[in-house]
Amino acid sequence: MDTMSDPKAMSLRFPDPAQRAAIAAAAKQAGVSMQEYILSAAYDRATAVERKFLDGFQASMARSGAAFAAEPSSLDPSAEQRAAEQEAQQELGQRQERGHAA
Repeated sequence: MDTMSDPKAMSLRFPDPAQRAAIAAAAKQAGVSMQEYILSAAYDRATAVERKFLDGFQASMARSGAAFAAEPSSLDPSAEQRAAEQEAQQELGQRQERGHAA
């Protein structure tokens, strides 16, 4: 059956005859039709993009998981640090009150 008369055939138009010839040669060497060669190349490229996205996503998940799994002492301030922060905040509040009173 001629692919030009087949309604399911993909329309293959190439403005560059050299590009068409290169693809035709590659398809012939692979032992497949030009349509199959082009679709296979498009699928390979799409799945490569998907793999790159999933690899990045997995790396992001690993970083997030590591942050949540970290020792609380490395993330939470110590009791002394919390007390110093509270004292500094109280002093700041007292200074602001004195400033408003003046």
